[in-house]
Amino acid sequence: MRAVVYNGQGIEVRKDVEVRDPRPTEVKVKIGAAGLCHSDLSVIERVIEYPAPAVLGHEGAGVVEAVGAAVTEVKPGDHVVLTTLANCGRCSACARGIPTQCRASLGRISKAFTVGDTPAYNFAGTSVFAESTVVQAVQAIKIPDDIPFTAACLIGCGVLTGVGAALNRANIKPGQTVAVFGIGGIGLNVIQGARIAGAGRIIAVDLLAGKEALARRFGATDFISDGDGEVPPVDWSFECVGHPAVVRRAVDALDWGGTCVVLGVPPPGAEVSIPINHLAYVDRGIIGCRYGSARPHHDVPLMIDLYRRGELLLDELVSRTYPLEDVELAIADLKSGALARGVLQP
Repeated sequence: MRAVVYNGQGIEVRKDVEVRDPRPTEVKVKIGAAGLCHSDLSVIERVIEYPAPAVLGHEGAGVVEAVGAAVTEVKPGDHVVLTTLANCGRCSACARGIPTQCRASLGRISKAFTVGDTPAYNFAGTSVFAESTVVQAVQAIKIPDDIPFTAACLIGCGVLTGVGAALNRANIKPGQTVAVFGIGGIGLNVIQGARIAGAGRIIAVDLLAGKEALARRFGATDFISDGDGEVPPVDWSFECVGHPAVVRRAVDALDWGGTCVVLGVPPPGAEVSIPINHLAYVDRGIIGCRYGSARPHHDVPLMIDLYRRGELLLDELVSRTYPLEDVELAIADLKSGALARGVLQP
C-alpha cells in the first residue's frame, strides 16, 4: 500500500508499505481522510526527534476493516474518528475520567508497519498518512456514516485540542475576554471553542494580517497583527504557537486573575522567563494543556452534535484537499500560512 514515510532526513511516498493484522485489542482502519498538522511538520523538520522509518500522520478518520478478538466497541464497516490518545483505561487517571493524564498513553511507539523489508514505527499511535493503519480499539470512536471524512478527521487532533482547551481546560465564563495567539488550525478551534463557551470578546493575534477574515469567520471579534498594537488585558490567553516569545506575550496580556493556557509544542528544552511578581498577588496563572484535556469518547460525539447544529465549523476548516502523492505541496502550503487545514485523501 501507499504511505508517507519519514526516513530520518525527510519524507517520501512509498508504495511498498504493509501494515500487520490487528492484535486482540486493536482495530485496522482504512483511512478516508487525514489532516496535516504542525506536529507532522515538526517531525519532518526534526524539531521533534523521532525514530525512522516511521509512517506519519495523526489526524484521521475512516472505515473499520478488521478488529482483534477482544474488540467489542466497533465492528467492520463502522465509520470512526481516530484519536492519538491510547490510554490504558486502568490507571487512576483513567478511572477519574482524565485520560490525557494517563502515563501509559505517552510514548506508545510500536512497529506496526514494514517499509520494503524494514520494520517501521507508527507516529502518535495512529499513522494515518497511509491507506490503512492499526490502532488500539480505544482510539477508534464510532461516528455516523453521513459525516464527511474530510470534516471528521479534523476532530481527531485539531478540533479536540483547540475546542477542548477552551471548553475543558479553561473555565471561560460568558462575557469574558479571550486572546488567541497563533491563528492556525489549533488557534481557529480555540476561537470557536471560546465562541461556543460564550466569551464576550475574542481577540485573534497573528503575524499574518491575511488571517483576519478567517479568524472572524470562526468567531473572533478583534484581530491584531504584528505591529498593530498591544493586546488589551484579557481573562484568558491561549498560546498556540510553541515559541517562548509568544508564551511571554500571552502571559503579559493577562488581566488580574487571568490565566494563560499553553498549547503550542516548542523544541525540547525551550524556556521562558517571567517575573514572579507578574503572577503573585494578582492571581494570574499559567497552565499547560495536553490534547485539549479531551475525553475522546465523550468529546467526539459532542463535537459531532455541535457540527450538526451548525455551532462547530468543520467544513470551513478545510482549505484544500490533496492526494497522498501531493503531500510535499500540502506541506509547502501549510508553511506559507495558506491553510487552516490541509487534508490528504489516500
